[in-house]
Amino acid sequence: MPTPGNVADVKAAPPLLERAGRMRYLLGDKGYDADRLRRSIRNAGAIPVNPGGRNRKRVIRYNRERYRSRHLIERAFCRLKDFRRLATRYDKLAANFLSGVALATALAFWL
Repeated sequence: MPTPGNVADVKAAPPLLERAGRMRYLLGDKGYDADRLRRSIRNAGAIPVNPGGRNRKRVIRYNRERYRSRHLIERAFCRLKDFRRLATRYDKLAANFLSGVALATALAFWL
C-alpha cells in the first residue's frame, strides 16, 4: 500500500495494521509513538515495542531486547532501496510500483 512521501507514519499505520492480520508484537521507531496508535495496537491483541518520542512527558516503557531486532527491518528496506527504480519511485501507478517491489524482493532475498 504505497502512500505519498509526505504522509506521517502515524497516519499511514492504521490501514496497514488492518491488513497485517494477527501479530504478537509491533516493532516500530519513534515515528509510531502516539497514544491512539498504541491503544489500537493493544486492542488488536499485540504489544507495541517502540520508544517514546522526545516530546513525551511520561516515559514509555518498552522491551529493549526485543527492540534491538528492529535492525533487521531497517536492513531489509535499505536492501530494497539499492534498486534505483524503487528508491526514486519512477513508477507513478501503484500497481507498477508494487510489481517492482515484488521483483526486487525476489532478487534481493531469494537469489
